[in-house]
Amino acid sequence: MPRTRSLAWSELKIGILSVAAIVAFAMLVFAVGGEGGFFWQRYPLKTRFDNVATVRSGTPVRLSGIEIGAVTHVELVGSAVDVWIEINEDMRPVITDRSTAVIGSISMLGEGAIDLTPGPGGVPVPDWGYVRSTIAPGSIAALTESANRGLEETNRLLADLRAGKGTLGLLLTDESAYRELDALIASTRRVTTALEAGRGTLGRLVRDPAVYDELAASSANLAAITARVRAGEGTMGLLLNDPALARSLASTSARLDGISARLASGEGTAGTLLTDEALYARLTSLSTRLDDLSSHLQSGRGTAGRFLQDDMLYENMSASVAELRLLISDIRKDPKKYLNVKVSLF
Repeated sequence: MPRTRSLAWSELKIGILSVAAIVAFAMLVFAVGGEGGFFWQRYPLKTRFDNVATVRSGTPVRLSGIEIGAVTHVELVGSAVDVWIEINEDMRPVITDRSTAVIGSISMLGEGAIDLTPGPGGVPVPDWGYVRSTIAPGSIAALTESANRGLEETNRLLADLRAGKGTLGLLLTDESAYRELDALIASTRRVTTALEAGRGTLGRLVRDPAVYDELAASSANLAAITARVRAGEGTMGLLLNDPALARSLASTSARLDGISARLASGEGTAGTLLTDEALYARLTSLSTRLDDLSSHLQSGRGTAGRFLQDDMLYENMSASVAELRLLISDIRKDPKKYLNVKVSLF
């Protein structure tokens, strides 16, 4: 009996050592197999995509290109897909609410990967929390989304054109706009033909070398005049370049300002005319009386009015002047006839 118990204990120890060796070997294989350590060295997170492409369980998870975990489960939630991932515990401070997740690729064959971006300064994502997902630039999903947006914009543009919106839409749907455009094109063609034929001023400029030469000569003359003005020649040049003339003009302007100020203050005759209301009233009264006098003259009232308006009086005056001229002429011819003086003493 003692020998049997001894053999049983020996077999038990061998069994325990064998199990321990198997467990140790399994754990070693698990650690070396690229899963990132034991389960207590990881924590779970989630992210959500509209399309996960080639992502499946076991797909690596990378942070800035370094593998830090793996996908453990992929689940369809409505029209989206939840991706469960396990991340190395030491990455918890780096993966925060500022981090993002995109679907990347680890080979030219299209094998997928989940790429995370670090989010320093943010709040660490808790266990089973969601990392915000985006679309990787240049990826098939990004190209697809861009193509979809382009197609939507194209469809809206076509709808606006069919509805006659915008200039192009009017041209496609409005007959009057089309006719106006056609008339404009025809008018432009006629103008171009006239220019090519040398008709009109612009046509002569285009076709006639003499007109071009005259224009060039005028430009040269203008340049010469400008050069003389800059050099201070002539009145304009003096105005632009002579400081003494500038001072004289400034002095004249100052004197004009002084005269304006005196006029505004009512000094002098002109100032009185501008500011004295009594003088203005007298001038108004004089103007009224002159208007009345002109009215009387035009109506023929008074002697002066009759002289201006009565034709008979004018004719009588003309006849009297003619007779007076004849009398003066006779006196000159025979003074004794009219100047007969008799002297008598008694």
